[in-house]
Order: sequence, then structure tokens, then C-alpha cells
Amino acid sequence: MTVDKCITIIIVNWNSGSQLRECVDSIHRHGTLYVEKIIVVDNGSTDSSADSVKHLRDVVLIRVNANIGFGSASNLGAKDANTEYLLFLNPDAYLYENSLPKVLNFMREQANQRTGICGIQLLDEQGNVARSCARFPSAKQFIAHAIGISRLLHTKGVAMLDWDHSSTQQVDHVIGAFFLVRHVVFEAVGGFDERFFLYLEDLDFSCRAQQLGWSSIYFSGAQAFHSGGGTSRQIKAKRLFYSLRSRIIYGFKHFSRGSAISVAIVTLCVEPFARLALALAKHSMSALIETLKGYSYLWCWLPKYLFWGKTR
Repeated sequence: MTVDKCITIIIVNWNSGSQLRECVDSIHRHGTLYVEKIIVVDNGSTDSSADSVKHLRDVVLIRVNANIGFGSASNLGAKDANTEYLLFLNPDAYLYENSLPKVLNFMREQANQRTGICGIQLLDEQGNVARSCARFPSAKQFIAHAIGISRLLHTKGVAMLDWDHSSTQQVDHVIGAFFLVRHVVFEAVGGFDERFFLYLEDLDFSCRAQQLGWSSIYFSGAQAFHSGGGTSRQIKAKRLFYSLRSRIIYGFKHFSRGSAISVAIVTLCVEPFARLALALAKHSMSALIETLKGYSYLWCWLPKYLFWGKTR
């Protein structure tokens, strides 16, 4: 490994189609000087996406026979890394020419030595800057979002939609689509909490890193592409289920017991009716069905969590 090759890129793949190959090709075009290897953890894909990269140079393909979730797969990939930095990159993202050198120069500045996590400016299909940072949520924010108050009153939510992301600044959290982490920070935090199958595992990681004295920075001086939504678009009911389940787990991990119970009650008993009412108002039968399916999954999971502490 040369002194410049200080990054291991970890990509968690699940049925991403041609996006995975496009992502890896962008790394080969623009990251050769900085990337020691690309670790692709395939979460039991049923398409041929993983096959498209298995013979490519510098690619280590780890096949998992089932979908073990983003956090678990990321931890699995990180075990095979020994570089200074780990970059967790979504398969629906790809690099530009200056994505890596600019962010590395930023991280190596003396003033940024306590920056443990760094995200960069993400552009969508239209070239617009995506709103990709978030605040650590409070129980009140979760509840306000669940019953729709935050949307009605246009209050500041967890997602930093009120900020145009045009400047570099310290934030609570940068999106996991491009999640550059110092390896020492990853080790200190203990990796991603595998109780989260999907959603909020990166937010939880950022929270624990901050508790250890490391900051997260959004760096606007470098850009990458991110399609957004990724393969979770394929599973709307399951996506809803994973999101709600992660919210409940996050609440019991980070809030007081009373606040966590309040979040759980609203999520389980109030929010479904708000979602169903919205679906009916929009005359969307598909949204109605997906909501009912998502909550059926949640209610089936709940006894396992309450009585046996199972989070998966």
C-alpha cells in the first residue's frame, strides 16, 4: 500500500442492478490514487449485480446468503480493511474527479484533526444539491413527524431541509450514502449497531462518535453523485417497517424510558391512522395497501421485541 492509498471503500449491495457497476467504475476512474481496495458486501442479491464486479481489479466481493442489513454488512466489510479511512458508499452513488482528493486534503488539515466523520456535497440527477444532513432527533421531533405536525407547521425537523447545503459546517450527522470515517473512530465507536437492520444506524453511529468527542463535518468543497432512494424503492412496505422499527429502537437507546415509550405509542397507535387518512385523501390505493402491510410487519415484530428483546 502506497502512502496515498489510504481509503478502503465499502459498498453494501442488494439488487442494485447496473448501479453497482457504475459506482465501481467511477471509483476506478477517479479514485485509483487514493483507494487501496473496494469491498463489496452482497446481501443475498437475486439479480446479477454482484457478478458484474467480481472479476474487477481491486474489488473484494463478499457474498452473504441472506440480507443481513446495512449495518451488519458494513461491519463485515470493515473487518477486511486496514487503511486510515473507511468510505461507506452507496451503490446508487458515484464519484467525480475531485471527490476524494479534496475531502482528503480537508481531513488532513490541522484544524480538522478531531473531525471523525465527513460527508460531501451530493448532487442528484438534475444537478441539484441534495439536503443530506440531519440533526439528532428528540422524542418531540419524532412524535411531531409521526402525527404530521411538523409538516403542517413547517417546523425544523430532523432532516436539515431548511439549509441549502452550500457551505461547509459542523453538523450532527451526514447521510450514509457518502460516509467517510477515520478508521480509529470506527474502531472506537465499535462499528454500526447491528440491531438496526436499515435506517438510523448511521445516525446512531454519528451520535456515539460525538459522545466520544469526534465531530461530523459537511464539506461543500467536494461533490459526488447520489441517485437517492436506492434499492429500497423496490420494497415500500418493508421500507416503512424498517424505518418505524429503527425509530422505536433508537428511542429506547437514546431517550429516557418515558420519552421512548411515548414515541413507541404514537408510532404504533396514532401514526398509522394519520398515514391511512393521507392515503385516502390522495385516493391512493397502493399507499393504503403498503401502509397496512408495513404496520402488519411492525405489529408482528413487536412481541418479539417486548418479550424477548429481539430487534431483528
